[in-house]
Amino acid sequence: MSVDVKYKTSATAVGGRDGKTRTEDGKIDLQLAIPKELGGPGGEGTNPEQLFAAGYAACFLGAVKVAGQQLKVRIPSDAAVTATVGIGARSEGGFGITAELGVRLPGIDQTQAQQVVELAHQICPYSNATRNNVDVSVNVL
Repeated sequence: MSVDVKYKTSATAVGGRDGKTRTEDGKIDLQLAIPKELGGPGGEGTNPEQLFAAGYAACFLGAVKVAGQQLKVRIPSDAAVTATVGIGARSEGGFGITAELGVRLPGIDQTQAQQVVELAHQICPYSNATRNNVDVSVNVL
């Protein structure tokens, strides 16, 4: 697979899941905390699953807009994607993640909305990165 890279960024984490993470430009500079559900103290920090959910939701909505253009379907300004990311032990050992995408396209007929979402799932880089690696479900709400 070849990718014609147009943009790169980087982030550095120190201290692991209960440390800090910061992007190279400082636009993201966050304290991390292990959720209580994973045996941590919880607290004010965020975690990698929240960051992944935020990125996937935003990226998928961008792909929905591109799919809408390609299919000549006007995507409403109040369209929204909610990404729910889970983490847990895999039956094969180690840990794995799951992702559920809920796509809200007000005013678009269910059949058209489904077509847009299916095309977006082929366009979105997060979907392409997770395909056959992460259990992802995509639902039109």
